[in-house]
Amino acid sequence: MAVKETYLDYEYNGATYQAFIAYPESGSELPGVLVSHAWAGRGEFEEKAARWLAGLGYVGFALDMYGKGIRGTSVEENSALMTPLLEDRKELLARISAALDTLRAQPMVDSHRCGAMGFCFGGLCVLDLARSGSDALGVVSVHGLFNPPEGTAAAADISSKILCLHGYDDPMAPPESVLGLATELSAASADWQLHAYGGTLHSFTNPQANDPDMGTVYSPVADARAHRSIENFFEEVFSD
Repeated sequence: MAVKETYLDYEYNGATYQAFIAYPESGSELPGVLVSHAWAGRGEFEEKAARWLAGLGYVGFALDMYGKGIRGTSVEENSALMTPLLEDRKELLARISAALDTLRAQPMVDSHRCGAMGFCFGGLCVLDLARSGSDALGVVSVHGLFNPPEGTAAAADISSKILCLHGYDDPMAPPESVLGLATELSAASADWQLHAYGGTLHSFTNPQANDPDMGTVYSPVADARAHRSIENFFEEVFSD
């Protein structure tokens, strides 16, 4: 399948953001999937995921949460970029919602069949999208963070189907946060599933992750299982 790729500038609240889009060359009215990046900002890892989605027949849209050209290159820079959005979840939701609106506006996209997936920080972003009551059909959190926004009422109803792919030994999302998420999603009447991989840490789908002290280690076995689960999930979500 021939895949086309392009970068797209889009505007939100007076600032410019830049997405990477990959899609089947001959397709039209295709399902669209946001790819929400980890804490460093959109990069080759997320663009590869968008290409993979295009190979499945979807429009992969690697979004930008920080602004055009704004990226982190160290733990300190990454944290400085991510932390303000973790502390202002309304702004976080507004930015990912703007990306979803931009995806839906693309001429090759079926605006009624869109979903989202995200890695690490991006996993939290797509869960917040679902928590907002978004009509995105399905969201996938991949080694994501589970803590809900503070000081806000839990969603009365979540319409998005939810898949969480989780390393059980992830120090950034310990077992108590997994139970908290399960309780939250059940209370919101969500259609949810969670796959926990034993002996697996954070960032298990990223081949560049190799920092046991930080708890980020690639697992080829969990990575392969996660990709199969994502493929099956979106096939189900978009065929309903």
